[in-house]
Amino acid sequence: MIVRTLDQVLGTDRDVAGDGWRSRRLLLAADGMGFSLHDTTVTAGRKLELEYQHHLEACYVVEGEAEITDHTTGTRHRLLPGSVYALDHHDRHRLEVRADLRLICVFNPALSGRERHVGGGYEPSDG
Repeated sequence: MIVRTLDQVLGTDRDVAGDGWRSRRLLLAADGMGFSLHDTTVTAGRKLELEYQHHLEACYVVEGEAEITDHTTGTRHRLLPGSVYALDHHDRHRLEVRADLRLICVFNPALSGRERHVGGGYEPSDG
């Protein structure tokens, strides 16, 4: 059994931040679950171009407001608390954050925590 709190992750190598976003990785590949689980925040005003070529991702909106655009179809969706979006085809997308956003995100396969965030996506780690 794994029991871990957000407080235990804060300030460790599982607490990763970039330009306007922060990902607190509650579960990673080393935990052996087959997926990773992240508590992620993105600040208002951020416009992120993203595409995860090596991972599928599902996100549940806990707080905030954003709009997500599917670059393949041009379809836009408003995201509010209680919304979920799943990038089930490695979808290239744009996330425009209107009010500070908090997401619970699941990645499959699990992130190791050593990936590099490059060009809007994660590149696999070297080991």
